[in-house]
Amino acid sequence: MRDKPFTILGIETSCDETAASVVRGRIPGPGEILSNIVFSQTEAHAPYGGVVPEIASRAHLEILDGVIERALDEAKITLQELDGIAATAGPGLIGGVMVGLTTAKALALCAGKPLLAVNHLMGHALTARLTHGVEFPFLLLLVSGGHCQLLGVGGVDDFRLYGSTIDDAVGEAFDKTAKILGLPYPGGPAVEEAARSGNPKAYDLPRPLLFKNKQDRAGADFSFSGLKTALRQLAQDRRVSVADASASFQAAVIDILRDRSRFAMGLFRADFPDANTMVVAGGVAANQAIGAALAQLCGSEDFILRAPPPKLCTDNAAMIAWAGAERLAAGANGDDLSISPRARWPLAVR
Repeated sequence: MRDKPFTILGIETSCDETAASVVRGRIPGPGEILSNIVFSQTEAHAPYGGVVPEIASRAHLEILDGVIERALDEAKITLQELDGIAATAGPGLIGGVMVGLTTAKALALCAGKPLLAVNHLMGHALTARLTHGVEFPFLLLLVSGGHCQLLGVGGVDDFRLYGSTIDDAVGEAFDKTAKILGLPYPGGPAVEEAARSGNPKAYDLPRPLLFKNKQDRAGADFSFSGLKTALRQLAQDRRVSVADASASFQAAVIDILRDRSRFAMGLFRADFPDANTMVVAGGVAANQAIGAALAQLCGSEDFILRAPPPKLCTDNAAMIAWAGAERLAAGANGDDLSISPRARWPLAVR
Protein backbone atom coordinates (compact mmCIF):
# COMPACT_ATOMS: atom_id res chain seq x y z
CA MET A 1 0.00 0.00 0.00
CA ARG A 2 2.97 2.37 0.48
CA ASP A 3 3.46 2.59 -3.30
CA LYS A 4 -0.10 3.75 -3.97
CA PRO A 5 -0.79 7.50 -4.02
CA PHE A 6 -3.86 8.48 -1.99
CA THR A 7 -6.12 11.47 -2.53
CA ILE A 8 -7.90 12.38 0.70
CA LEU A 9 -10.34 15.09 1.78
CA GLY A 10 -9.62 16.26 5.32
CA ILE A 11 -11.98 18.11 7.67
CA GLU A 12 -10.86 19.89 10.86
CA THR A 13 -13.26 21.48 13.38
CA SER A 14 -11.75 20.65 16.77
CA CYS A 15 -11.41 24.23 18.04
CA ASP A 16 -11.85 27.64 16.40
CA GLU A 17 -10.65 26.97 12.84
CA THR A 18 -13.07 25.60 10.26
CA ALA A 19 -10.88 23.86 7.70
CA ALA A 20 -11.00 21.53 4.71
CA SER A 21 -8.16 20.30 2.54
CA VAL A 22 -7.38 17.88 -0.26
CA VAL A 23 -4.00 16.14 -0.07
CA ARG A 24 -2.42 13.63 -2.43
CA GLY A 25 0.71 11.57 -1.96
CA ARG A 26 2.54 8.35 -1.22
CA ILE A 27 3.65 7.33 2.23
CA PRO A 28 6.01 8.41 3.82
CA GLY A 29 5.79 11.65 1.83
CA PRO A 30 6.34 14.39 1.06
CA GLY A 31 2.78 14.83 -0.17
CA GLU A 32 1.10 17.44 -2.32
CA ILE A 33 -1.44 19.83 -0.84
CA LEU A 34 -4.00 20.44 -3.59
CA SER A 35 -6.05 22.81 -1.43
CA ASN A 36 -5.99 23.97 2.17
CA ILE A 37 -8.84 26.23 3.21
CA VAL A 38 -8.83 27.58 6.77
CA PHE A 39 -11.48 29.95 8.12
CA SER A 40 -10.34 31.42 11.42
CA GLN A 41 -12.85 32.53 14.04
CA THR A 42 -10.30 34.74 15.84
CA GLU A 43 -12.36 37.90 15.42
CA ALA A 44 -15.45 36.28 16.96
CA HIS A 45 -13.56 35.08 20.05
CA ALA A 46 -11.24 38.07 20.53
CA PRO A 47 -13.61 40.02 22.84
CA TYR A 48 -13.57 37.09 25.27
CA GLY A 49 -9.80 36.56 25.27
CA GLY A 50 -10.24 32.87 24.40
CA VAL A 51 -12.37 30.39 22.53
CA VAL A 52 -16.07 30.21 23.47
CA PRO A 53 -17.21 26.64 22.66
CA GLU A 54 -20.80 27.48 21.70
CA ILE A 55 -19.73 30.29 19.36
CA ALA A 56 -17.16 27.97 17.77
CA SER A 57 -19.57 25.09 17.15
CA ARG A 58 -22.24 27.39 15.67
CA ALA A 59 -19.70 28.92 13.31
CA HIS A 60 -18.54 25.48 12.16
CA LEU A 61 -22.14 24.49 11.48
CA GLU A 62 -22.79 27.62 9.43
CA ILE A 63 -19.74 27.63 7.17
CA LEU A 64 -18.31 24.10 6.96
CA ASP A 65 -20.27 23.09 3.84
CA GLY A 66 -18.95 26.12 1.96
CA VAL A 67 -15.38 25.52 3.13
CA ILE A 68 -15.50 21.91 1.90
CA GLU A 69 -16.98 22.94 -1.44
CA ARG A 70 -14.22 25.51 -1.89
CA ALA A 71 -11.51 22.96 -1.03
CA LEU A 72 -12.83 20.49 -3.61
CA ASP A 73 -13.19 23.20 -6.26
CA GLU A 74 -9.68 24.54 -5.67
CA ALA A 75 -8.25 21.01 -5.88
CA LYS A 76 -10.33 20.32 -9.02
CA ILE A 77 -11.46 17.06 -7.41
CA THR A 78 -14.89 15.46 -7.06
CA LEU A 79 -15.99 13.27 -4.18
CA GLN A 80 -15.92 10.24 -6.45
CA GLU A 81 -12.22 10.79 -7.21
CA LEU A 82 -11.24 10.62 -3.55
CA ASP A 83 -9.78 7.55 -1.85
CA GLY A 84 -11.22 8.51 1.52
CA ILE A 85 -12.68 11.23 3.71
CA ALA A 86 -10.84 12.03 6.94
CA ALA A 87 -12.15 14.12 9.81
CA THR A 88 -10.99 15.02 13.28
CA ALA A 89 -12.87 12.78 15.73
CA GLY A 90 -11.14 14.22 18.82
CA PRO A 91 -9.73 15.46 21.04
CA GLY A 92 -11.25 18.92 21.06
CA LEU A 93 -14.34 20.95 21.83
CA ILE A 94 -17.03 18.31 21.53
CA GLY A 95 -19.55 20.52 19.72
CA GLY A 96 -17.11 21.39 16.97
CA VAL A 97 -15.83 17.83 16.65
CA MET A 98 -19.41 16.61 16.24
CA VAL A 99 -20.04 19.03 13.37
CA GLY A 100 -16.98 17.94 11.39
CA LEU A 101 -17.30 14.22 12.03
CA THR A 102 -21.03 14.15 11.24
CA THR A 103 -20.42 16.01 7.98
CA ALA A 104 -17.65 13.57 7.04
CA LYS A 105 -19.95 10.61 7.78
CA ALA A 106 -22.62 12.02 5.46
CA LEU A 107 -20.12 12.62 2.65
CA ALA A 108 -18.55 9.17 3.05
CA LEU A 109 -21.96 7.50 2.99
CA CYS A 110 -23.15 9.42 -0.08
CA ALA A 111 -19.92 8.92 -2.04
CA GLY A 112 -19.31 5.34 -0.92
CA LYS A 113 -15.83 6.24 0.39
CA PRO A 114 -14.00 5.09 3.55
CA LEU A 115 -14.49 7.28 6.61
CA LEU A 116 -11.23 7.90 8.48
CA ALA A 117 -11.75 9.19 12.01
CA VAL A 118 -8.47 10.91 12.87
CA ASN A 119 -6.94 11.80 16.21
CA HIS A 120 -6.18 15.53 16.00
CA LEU A 121 -2.85 14.99 17.77
CA MET A 122 -1.87 12.36 15.20
CA GLY A 123 -2.49 14.97 12.53
CA HIS A 124 0.04 17.29 14.16
CA ALA A 125 2.45 14.41 14.79
CA LEU A 126 2.58 13.28 11.15
CA THR A 127 2.66 16.70 9.47
CA ALA A 128 6.45 16.55 9.13
CA ARG A 129 6.01 13.44 6.95
CA LEU A 130 3.62 15.39 4.72
CA THR A 131 6.07 18.30 4.40
CA HIS A 132 9.49 16.62 4.70
CA GLY A 133 8.92 12.88 4.26
CA VAL A 134 10.40 12.22 7.71
CA GLU A 135 10.91 8.51 8.28
CA PHE A 136 9.90 6.69 11.46
CA PRO A 137 11.03 6.70 14.22
CA PHE A 138 11.34 10.28 15.48
CA LEU A 139 11.11 12.21 18.73
CA LEU A 140 8.08 14.52 18.80
CA LEU A 141 7.61 17.70 20.79
CA LEU A 142 3.93 18.60 20.45
CA VAL A 143 3.23 22.12 21.71
CA SER A 144 -0.12 23.79 21.19
CA GLY A 145 -2.92 25.64 22.96
CA GLY A 146 -4.27 22.48 24.53
CA HIS A 147 -1.33 20.09 24.55
CA CYS A 148 2.31 19.85 25.58
CA GLN A 149 3.87 16.41 25.16
CA LEU A 150 7.09 14.64 24.29
CA LEU A 151 6.64 11.31 22.50
CA GLY A 152 8.64 8.71 20.66
CA VAL A 153 6.91 7.97 17.36
CA GLY A 154 7.76 4.54 16.01
CA GLY A 155 4.92 4.28 13.52
CA VAL A 156 1.32 5.25 12.79
CA ASP A 157 0.16 3.20 15.78
CA ASP A 158 3.30 3.44 17.91
CA PHE A 159 3.36 6.49 20.20
CA ARG A 160 5.42 6.34 23.41
CA LEU A 161 4.76 9.07 25.96
CA TYR A 162 7.89 10.43 27.64
CA GLY A 163 6.41 13.52 29.23
CA SER A 164 3.38 15.80 29.30
CA THR A 165 2.18 18.87 31.16
CA ILE A 166 0.89 18.28 34.66
CA ASP A 167 -1.21 21.47 34.55
CA ASP A 168 -1.40 24.08 31.75
CA ALA A 169 -0.40 23.56 28.13
CA VAL A 170 2.27 25.92 26.87
CA GLY A 171 -0.03 27.57 24.33
CA GLU A 172 -2.61 28.19 27.05
CA ALA A 173 0.12 29.79 29.16
CA PHE A 174 0.97 32.13 26.27
CA ASP A 175 -2.69 33.11 25.86
CA LYS A 176 -3.16 33.78 29.57
CA THR A 177 0.07 35.76 29.72
CA ALA A 178 -1.14 37.95 26.87
CA LYS A 179 -4.41 38.57 28.69
CA ILE A 180 -2.58 39.45 31.93
CA LEU A 181 -0.36 41.92 30.07
CA GLY A 182 -3.21 43.47 28.10
CA LEU A 183 -2.03 42.08 24.77
CA PRO A 184 -4.51 41.07 22.04
CA TYR A 185 -5.85 37.60 21.29
CA PRO A 186 -4.48 35.21 20.07
CA GLY A 187 -1.87 35.50 22.75
CA GLY A 188 1.01 33.46 21.34
CA PRO A 189 1.89 35.72 18.39
CA ALA A 190 1.22 38.83 20.52
CA VAL A 191 3.64 37.77 23.27
CA GLU A 192 6.25 36.74 20.70
CA GLU A 193 6.00 40.13 18.98
CA ALA A 194 6.25 42.07 22.25
CA ALA A 195 9.21 39.94 23.37
CA ARG A 196 11.26 41.01 20.35
CA SER A 197 11.86 44.44 21.87
CA GLY A 198 12.16 43.24 25.46
CA ASN A 199 14.96 42.13 27.77
CA PRO A 200 14.65 38.38 28.52
CA LYS A 201 16.66 38.85 31.72
CA ALA A 202 14.63 41.77 33.07
CA TYR A 203 12.53 39.68 35.44
CA ASP A 204 13.56 36.51 37.25
CA LEU A 205 10.62 34.19 36.56
CA PRO A 206 10.52 30.56 37.76
CA ARG A 207 11.29 27.50 35.62
CA PRO A 208 9.06 24.80 37.17
CA LEU A 209 10.48 21.23 37.17
CA LEU A 210 13.76 22.43 35.65
CA PHE A 211 16.41 19.83 36.47
CA LYS A 212 19.31 21.68 38.08
CA ASN A 213 20.35 19.65 41.09
CA LYS A 214 20.13 16.04 42.23
CA GLN A 215 17.20 16.85 44.51
CA ASP A 216 15.21 18.36 41.64
CA ARG A 217 12.67 16.37 39.64
CA ALA A 218 14.21 14.58 36.69
CA GLY A 219 11.95 13.63 33.81
CA ALA A 220 10.23 14.98 30.76
CA ASP A 221 7.05 16.38 32.32
CA PHE A 222 6.14 20.07 32.06
CA SER A 223 4.53 22.58 34.39
CA PHE A 224 3.52 26.12 33.47
CA SER A 225 0.97 27.14 36.11
CA GLY A 226 3.63 28.44 38.52
CA LEU A 227 5.23 30.49 35.76
CA LYS A 228 1.84 31.95 34.83
CA THR A 229 1.11 32.80 38.50
CA ALA A 230 4.47 34.51 38.90
CA LEU A 231 3.79 36.56 35.78
CA ARG A 232 0.39 37.62 37.16
CA GLN A 233 1.98 38.74 40.42
CA LEU A 234 4.63 40.65 38.50
CA ALA A 235 1.99 42.40 36.36
CA GLN A 236 0.27 43.78 39.46
CA ASP A 237 3.05 46.35 39.50
CA ARG A 238 1.83 48.99 37.04
CA ARG A 239 5.42 49.95 36.25
CA VAL A 240 6.12 46.58 34.66
CA SER A 241 7.37 46.70 31.08
CA VAL A 242 5.12 44.64 28.81
CA ALA A 243 8.00 44.00 26.41
CA ASP A 244 10.37 42.92 29.17
CA ALA A 245 7.72 40.78 30.86
CA SER A 246 6.91 39.09 27.53
CA ALA A 247 10.58 38.46 26.82
CA SER A 248 11.22 37.12 30.33
CA PHE A 249 8.18 34.83 30.11
CA GLN A 250 9.22 33.53 26.69
CA ALA A 251 12.78 32.92 27.91
CA ALA A 252 11.45 30.86 30.82
CA VAL A 253 9.30 28.79 28.45
CA ILE A 254 12.29 28.20 26.19
CA ASP A 255 14.43 27.03 29.12
CA ILE A 256 11.70 24.59 30.19
CA LEU A 257 11.14 23.20 26.70
CA ARG A 258 14.86 22.82 26.09
CA ASP A 259 15.50 21.09 29.42
CA ARG A 260 12.59 18.64 29.08
CA SER A 261 13.45 17.90 25.45
CA ARG A 262 17.06 17.12 26.33
CA PHE A 263 15.90 14.60 28.93
CA ALA A 264 13.44 13.03 26.46
CA MET A 265 16.24 12.62 23.93
CA GLY A 266 17.88 10.14 26.29
CA LEU A 267 14.65 8.17 26.67
CA PHE A 268 14.14 8.19 22.90
CA ARG A 269 17.67 6.93 22.22
CA ALA A 270 17.12 4.09 24.65
CA ASP A 271 14.07 3.03 22.63
CA PHE A 272 15.51 3.78 19.18
CA PRO A 273 19.33 3.73 19.35
CA ASP A 274 19.91 4.47 15.66
CA ALA A 275 17.41 7.35 15.29
CA ASN A 276 18.27 11.04 15.60
CA THR A 277 15.36 13.09 14.24
CA MET A 278 13.30 15.47 16.35
CA VAL A 279 10.03 16.93 15.10
CA VAL A 280 8.34 19.94 16.67
CA ALA A 281 4.66 20.42 15.84
CA GLY A 282 1.59 22.32 17.02
CA GLY A 283 0.74 26.00 17.03
CA VAL A 284 3.52 27.02 19.42
CA ALA A 285 6.04 25.51 16.98
CA ALA A 286 5.46 28.62 14.85
CA ASN A 287 7.28 30.70 17.51
CA GLN A 288 10.63 31.63 15.94
CA ALA A 289 12.51 32.06 19.21
CA ILE A 290 11.42 28.62 20.40
CA GLY A 291 12.35 27.14 17.03
CA ALA A 292 15.82 28.69 17.16
CA ALA A 293 16.43 27.38 20.70
CA LEU A 294 15.37 23.86 19.73
CA ALA A 295 17.58 23.98 16.64
CA GLN A 296 20.53 24.90 18.86
CA LEU A 297 19.69 22.05 21.24
CA CYS A 298 19.46 19.53 18.40
CA GLY A 299 22.79 20.69 17.05
CA SER A 300 24.48 20.11 20.40
CA GLU A 301 22.83 16.69 20.88
CA ASP A 302 23.40 15.39 17.31
CA PHE A 303 19.72 15.47 16.41
CA ILE A 304 18.19 16.70 13.18
CA LEU A 305 15.30 19.11 13.73
CA ARG A 306 12.30 19.08 11.42
CA ALA A 307 9.34 21.45 11.71
CA PRO A 308 6.45 22.10 9.33
CA PRO A 309 6.05 25.63 7.95
CA PRO A 310 4.17 27.96 10.32
CA LYS A 311 0.85 27.76 8.44
CA LEU A 312 0.85 23.97 8.94
CA CYS A 313 1.78 24.20 12.63
CA THR A 314 -1.54 25.74 13.59
CA ASP A 315 -4.77 23.77 13.17
CA ASN A 316 -5.49 22.88 9.54
CA ALA A 317 -7.16 20.13 7.54
CA ALA A 318 -4.14 19.15 5.42
CA MET A 319 -2.66 17.39 8.43
CA ILE A 320 -5.94 15.54 8.99
CA ALA A 321 -6.10 14.45 5.35
CA TRP A 322 -2.50 13.23 5.50
CA ALA A 323 -3.14 11.27 8.71
CA GLY A 324 -6.04 9.62 6.86
CA ALA A 325 -3.68 8.67 4.05
CA GLU A 326 -1.24 7.23 6.59
CA ARG A 327 -3.98 5.08 8.08
CA LEU A 328 -5.05 3.77 4.66
CA ALA A 329 -1.45 2.93 3.81
CA ALA A 330 -1.11 1.09 7.11
CA GLY A 331 -4.03 -1.13 6.16
CA ALA A 332 -7.07 0.60 7.65
CA ASN A 333 -10.31 -0.12 5.81
CA GLY A 334 -12.14 2.89 7.21
CA ASP A 335 -14.12 3.43 10.39
CA ASP A 336 -17.70 2.43 11.06
CA LEU A 337 -20.21 5.25 10.66
CA SER A 338 -21.30 4.69 14.25
CA ILE A 339 -17.97 5.99 15.61
CA SER A 340 -18.45 8.70 18.23
CA PRO A 341 -16.61 12.02 18.67
CA ARG A 342 -14.30 12.29 21.65
CA ALA A 343 -13.52 15.29 23.82
CA ARG A 344 -10.42 13.46 25.08
CA TRP A 345 -8.31 11.05 23.07
CA PRO A 346 -4.68 10.61 24.17
CA LEU A 347 -2.14 9.43 21.64
CA ALA A 348 -0.34 7.45 24.29
CA VAL A 349 -0.47 6.83 28.02
CA ARG A 350 2.23 5.75 30.44
